[in-house]
Amino acid sequence: MGIPFTEKVAFVTGANGISGFSIIEHLVRQPKEEWSVLPFQKTSPKAWIDPRVEFVAVDFLDPVETIIAKLEDICADVTHTFFTSYVHHDDFRVLRDKNVPLFRNFLDAVDSACPNLQRVCLQTGGKYYGVHLGPVKIPLEESFPRYDDQGFNFHYNQEDYLKEVQARRNSWSWHVIRPNTINGYAPHANGMSEVLTIVIYMLICRELGQPATFPGNEYFWKSIDDNSYAPSLADLSTFVTSHDHCKDEAFNHVNGDVFLWKHVWQDLAAYFGIEVPEPKFDKAAGQANKLANEIDMVEWAKDKREVWERVVRKYGGKADAFDWCTWGFFNWATGKSWITISSINKARKFGWHRNDKTFDTWIETYRSFENAGVLPSRRALLKDN
Repeated sequence: MGIPFTEKVAFVTGANGISGFSIIEHLVRQPKEEWSVLPFQKTSPKAWIDPRVEFVAVDFLDPVETIIAKLEDICADVTHTFFTSYVHHDDFRVLRDKNVPLFRNFLDAVDSACPNLQRVCLQTGGKYYGVHLGPVKIPLEESFPRYDDQGFNFHYNQEDYLKEVQARRNSWSWHVIRPNTINGYAPHANGMSEVLTIVIYMLICRELGQPATFPGNEYFWKSIDDNSYAPSLADLSTFVTSHDHCKDEAFNHVNGDVFLWKHVWQDLAAYFGIEVPEPKFDKAAGQANKLANEIDMVEWAKDKREVWERVVRKYGGKADAFDWCTWGFFNWATGKSWITISSINKARKFGWHRNDKTFDTWIETYRSFENAGVLPSRRALLKDN
């Protein structure tokens, strides 16, 4: 390979995505003798100048033989792989059709092309527990039995195939990480960008002189929730792959606290000098098994790009950031009438003890987008107030 020798060589997929980007950021901050990194993406992001990083463009939906041919020379020294690739669709049933072959092709390729492979870390998520379908038992624990998914939960297929291939090869170990909603910086659009979408929504409302009304429902406005901060998720992922006692185990990931949507929404608005009146709700005052949104964000957003462009002209940022918003996911994230809280007791028992305050991670996420020139300057916004 063209990168300096180190003890461990990481192969990270989805380098442009929120999780893959954060794992690479985490690894290149470690001592230079410890890790080298191979970021894999359809197109190389070129986001790091660290000499331990070598970019590789691979599409894991290509035929496996084609992928192996590209990787054989490059991956001879790879010891750890982190699979974070994900093809999003707002229809949960459609997710299976892309994400199952995506992971199978990846795993078949690295199993063949990486003779020194020691660890394979698969990132799945809360869908493993059926949180996308309705109320579930909380807190979510790794030991929970699977629900009857009628063949549509692609995470089950991914995890089963991971164990099947590992048992056949019997030369490397696996890890599974199951985060909840992930927030953090990514250099490109991703399928579930919550903080960026909320900030753009609030700033458009501000530009229009309208209140930044919570678009969900009364039940969720008054409910607790939890998040996964991408840098913390990267920390757990590298922790488990670096400790033998974590082999062949699945771990939930969340920040370690919970928040009330009412308060975090109001606090974020206050950070930008925006007032949020107490909403008047018509929908979902109690728990239900269906979505209930006061505002359909997909419909709301259809004529708002021009308004966002005005915001950018005044205060900075990128006009294209509007296209990174995930309005369909935002409908689901705020329109649920049920709670999805994960337990991280297992990770704690295995020795991982990081904690993050979720509101602080939202501000850090905004600041990262601000520093990258994607979102407007808060200083300019407050000066205008």
